Amino acid sequence: MPELPEVETVKRGLTPAMEGVVIGRADVNRPDLRWPFPERMAERLTGQRVDRLRRRSKYILADLSSGETLLIHLGMSGRMTVSGDPLGQFVHDHPMPAKHDHVVFHMENGARITFNDPRRFGAMDLLPTATAEEHKLLSVLGPEPLGNDFHEQHLIDAFKGRNTPVKSALLDQGIVAGLGNIYVCEALYRARVSPRRKAGQISAQRVGAMVPIIRQVLLEAIDAGGSSLRDFRQADGELGYFQHSFEVYGREGDPCRTEGCGAAIKRITQSGRSSFYCAQCQR
Repeated sequence: MPELPEVETVKRGLTPAMEGVVIGRADVNRPDLRWPFPERMAERLTGQRVDRLRRRSKYILADLSSGETLLIHLGMSGRMTVSGDPLGQFVHDHPMPAKHDHVVFHMENGARITFNDPRRFGAMDLLPTATAEEHKLLSVLGPEPLGNDFHEQHLIDAFKGRNTPVKSALLDQGIVAGLGNIYVCEALYRARVSPRRKAGQISAQRVGAMVPIIRQVLLEAIDAGGSSLRDFRQADGELGYFQHSFEVYGREGDPCRTEGCGAAIKRITQSGRSSFYCAQCQR
């Protein structure tokens, strides 16, 4: 499932084609994805200007001139691609409609935004902009890892007394929003912390040191366009490249890249997800 860097990459790719532009027509080609689309979604989107495009955790939010916000979640296989952009930032002509093109936005600037989702685990909803943060999917989220509210003391306080593994704690969206399996593995490796360690048993100094490391991993991934594992594509259809920089994720049995180590990267299962780490470097 796309994590924060992938969603941020898609949001940035959509911005020049959508922000400040009117949706000339919205085509909704099925009644639902993960859950039913809101009533009259195509009608409520058509003719509205996208005033602002933003991201919250793993959700893309489009604030509309109608006072509503379109919430978009890519799910496991969802893609949003841009074609026909008159600004010259996208080189793709409009493709022929495909089987899983479930929602299509025909922008008044000539761009077409297509939401394609073969597995239909994605989602869209419309909610009042003024109370968007109260939506059931957004109200439970912790601070953004790239924002000012995610700081050393926040993480220290969140981990205090917690008996769950640090890997599970960092995946808790109520502690920090948007982190997923890939980037938590990579951040813990750089922090030299084992994913097995109980969050509440890690010293405050080591917990605080994770904050800039998490930020750096995410920023590097965004700069690389995210990680393309199976289905992810950027808004212009290109692949992300951060997977070529993985230190541990997906490298089970390969030697640790820390100079002088060379121990084999291990894989364990935690809460149904694979954790990759170096047992020698990460304690």
